Amino acid sequence: MLNFHLRLSASRRKRLEEALKLAQQLGHVQRVKRMLAVLSLAEDQPLEAVAAVLQVCPEAVRGWVKAFLLKGLSGLIAQKSSGRPSKLTKAQKQELAQIIDAGPTQAGFTGACWRSPMIQHLIEEKYGVCYSVCYIAELLKSLGFSFQKARFVADHLDEQKRQEWLTQTWPQILRRAKQTGAYLLFGDEASFPQWGTLCHTWARQGSQPTVKTSGRRKSYKVFGLIDYFTGKFLSKCITGRLTSESYQEFLCEVLARTRKPLILIQDRAKYHTSVAMREFFAQHRERLTVYDLPSYSPDYNPIEKLWKKIKEGETHLHYFPTFESLMNRVDEAMVKFGNAPAEVLKLFGLYEKLAA
Repeated sequence: MLNFHLRLSASRRKRLEEALKLAQQLGHVQRVKRMLAVLSLAEDQPLEAVAAVLQVCPEAVRGWVKAFLLKGLSGLIAQKSSGRPSKLTKAQKQELAQIIDAGPTQAGFTGACWRSPMIQHLIEEKYGVCYSVCYIAELLKSLGFSFQKARFVADHLDEQKRQEWLTQTWPQILRRAKQTGAYLLFGDEASFPQWGTLCHTWARQGSQPTVKTSGRRKSYKVFGLIDYFTGKFLSKCITGRLTSESYQEFLCEVLARTRKPLILIQDRAKYHTSVAMREFFAQHRERLTVYDLPSYSPDYNPIEKLWKKIKEGETHLHYFPTFESLMNRVDEAMVKFGNAPAEVLKLFGLYEKLAA
């Protein structure tokens, strides 16, 4: 039903318009939406545009048209199944939660993520219960769901290798670290731009908040390592580029600060896996063992959460008139988290669950 032309006879259109006027007078919002949808499509309005105006998903509009074609006006009146309670039972809520967990595609929708109108339509079609879109949010919260921003996942991500990392590689690394008494370090880098970064904030409706910016395209870079066992955070700030040479300098400083062996877990950035770095790792193999994370797996690196935490608390929505002001702010943040091992240990939730 993606491409179709709905034609109404003059008499059928008149009956529908009269029913619409009555529904408007009685305040039957859902009936009004259904009838407006049918009339709009009969005037050759695009289905997607109709859905957008009525603030429902296209699947809901398709369902209304189908019901109208099969049952006429009675198909546009939401009716509860005979004997069905007005609210969802406990069993129905559990089933609904399972359907939502499985994703909209499994439920016959085209979208990759759920939106409230889609769930509203699902509940009405499956259980004969018509909830307000506003109530859907409360219902979902009671079922253990929260409104979150989706994230992209590369379509060429290798799930098999990711699972092998969690179930085979990581247990081997952990055993080796315990047997050798090594630091088990997750490493990564972050960049803090002088021009500033924005995030969501509160403001009066219709009045968009503003933050000053120097507009200077310069950033302060940081190498970082966090230890799985102690929560120790080691960092090095630089004003230049992130390269194999600057990475080697950082690792040499770390090696000089301890006599313990080091196990380093890193991503596959080019300056981590270059020929120069492979030679460096070979030269220090007696004390330094390196493992690469699976490709496209930043969620497996807990230091990513640390960078996010630092940026949210220290640099988002801040104005840095000079590069020195940015450097001072970031340096203070590095010292702060360098002295907060308990906070760092909280970042290892994924690996703690695997150990449980």
